[in-house]
Amino acid sequence: MSDVRDADPAASPPELRTVRGETVFVAARDAHALERFCAENRIPVCRRPDVWGDLLEPFLDTEFDPRHRAETLDRLARSGIGSAEAARIRERVGPLMAAYNGVHGDWCHLGLADLLDAAGSDLVPEGLRVPPRDRAAFRAWAMEIADRPLTRPV
Repeated sequence: MSDVRDADPAASPPELRTVRGETVFVAARDAHALERFCAENRIPVCRRPDVWGDLLEPFLDTEFDPRHRAETLDRLARSGIGSAEAARIRERVGPLMAAYNGVHGDWCHLGLADLLDAAGSDLVPEGLRVPPRDRAAFRAWAMEIADRPLTRPV
């Protein structure tokens, strides 16, 4: 248990975070088991802002008004990601996520789990996928971004 820093059974999908800042996803059907596991092992339950949910919002099959987009950028700024950095991140992952969601047609949420799935998905054209030799670095980059916000005990 010393490798587990905290968990969020209410995240979508539920997640554990390691002391190295990695996110490990748990099946949604196991969220209650994760809650029990955390209680039994004294693992802190922490909610953190869904940074990747906000970063990937433009790739949803949904239109957002200017006020909503401004609120999203404000949440990102509070997590330490300014509008210029958000634009660079979105530019980097945009083609990948547009192709991925072109198949899925998700209109309510894309997050870190979706980004990592898209990186090597056969549903995405090969030229847009993250090459296998680069996936570990891509995953580390994505995890670092997800881990930036300060966690707050529930």
